[in-house]
Amino acid sequence: MGNLIIFALLGAIFYYIFKSYSRYEGYSKEAFKNFSVSHDSLKHSELGLFVALVAKVAKADGKVDALEAQLVGIMFDDIAAVFPQPEKTKQILKDIFNEEKQRLDDTREVAQHFANAIKHNKAKQQQFMGFLIQLAFVDGEVSQSEEELLQIIAEALDFDPDTYHKIFDQFEQMMKNVSPKANIEDAYKVLGVSKEDDMKTVKKAYKKLVRQYHPDIIASQGKGEAYMKEATAKTQEINQAYEMIEEFRK
Repeated sequence: MGNLIIFALLGAIFYYIFKSYSRYEGYSKEAFKNFSVSHDSLKHSELGLFVALVAKVAKADGKVDALEAQLVGIMFDDIAAVFPQPEKTKQILKDIFNEEKQRLDDTREVAQHFANAIKHNKAKQQQFMGFLIQLAFVDGEVSQSEEELLQIIAEALDFDPDTYHKIFDQFEQMMKNVSPKANIEDAYKVLGVSKEDDMKTVKKAYKKLVRQYHPDIIASQGKGEAYMKEATAKTQEINQAYEMIEEFRK
């Protein structure tokens, strides 16, 4: 069930990040055109600090599995695209992620720096906190260590406890509503492949569709709530189809 819901929840992650904003002012190529890309500058930037927190939440249960890493990879693409030297930026973001996932003891300190970076903007705090809560669910359940880490981050952000639990409960309910495709024929149709295609072809079609319908962290800035809901539903459908085909062929 854990692998089944990972990509299904991808759209939901970004939906809850951006549902409160009609646009994000500041996350654009124009805003970062004069940014000097280096490990130090990115690590201390708003988005770099967020990547650090993502790393800690992703590793809180002891491991970052392959599909979880793929989700984070898509996030790297989204963020790097607005900076000068995108490929260099992406590699540095990966380095920051790999460094930060190795230690959890400084989570409160990093979260406090992040809170200062976003200038205590409550709307941003809610959106990013929503991302981190959702990320904790992607392996199928929220472990005690993950929940403790989320609480540390929420406290550092001075995040309203009632709002925290409301978001947490919404995500938990969403997971309960995820169910597999009815039959294998429908699964093939969703991915636009046939039963004669090999798994390499199926996986390629799957990744293409995930990228197509994934509401990325930057491009979603100007999209409305209806777009996000549609993207979430489509992402769920795509992932269910792929998981069914993969299981059927074992």
